[in-house]
Amino acid sequence: MGKKIVVVNAGPRKGWNTDTLISEAAKGAESEGAEIIRFDLFRLEKYTGCISCFGCKKERNKGRCICRDGLTPVLDAIREADGLIIGSPNYLSEMTSSFRALYERLIFQNLTYNRETPCCNLHPIPVLLIMTSNAPDGMYGTLVENYRQTLSRFVGPAKAFVSGDTLQLKDYSKTDWPWSMFDPESKKVRHDTVFPEHCKEVFALGAQMVK
Repeated sequence: MGKKIVVVNAGPRKGWNTDTLISEAAKGAESEGAEIIRFDLFRLEKYTGCISCFGCKKERNKGRCICRDGLTPVLDAIREADGLIIGSPNYLSEMTSSFRALYERLIFQNLTYNRETPCCNLHPIPVLLIMTSNAPDGMYGTLVENYRQTLSRFVGPAKAFVSGDTLQLKDYSKTDWPWSMFDPESKKVRHDTVFPEHCKEVFALGAQMVK
């Protein structure tokens, strides 16, 4: 039986940068025989971030968020998976609020506040974190590295991939005012030349997760 890889899209735009990259990573995992279980956070039933109920700190609920909402099937699937691929665009120098909601629930359920055993996750799995941004590569290195480290500590060994200076629109001239901060032509060139290479890189990372 092939490994089960959960793929989570924490971005809203179907067919664009984040969606494309996580889909390519998923194809890489599939190329090594993995079964893909996908969730699009912007299309789930209503959910919230951690509500600080501390239900997961009771022995009978150890490692399990007890809040029941649209994120419950996502958390349940991750708990049973052999790997996690999750992607988010960068909004206002952070991941999306949807990413944050899942991240809070995913991490906090495994945090014990115990010095000897700070994490109660008995089933660590590899994680691939993908972030896209219209800002240049490397601008949010610290942000992504902090997420990578925390995911490694509470979910499993994590790798991070950033695709920067992404194309946001097919035609920047059709906006109501000039987006003069950007050079649309150079972004289009980068999208046609560099972004395909990023797709190949995350495909390889997805395949590597399963090997």
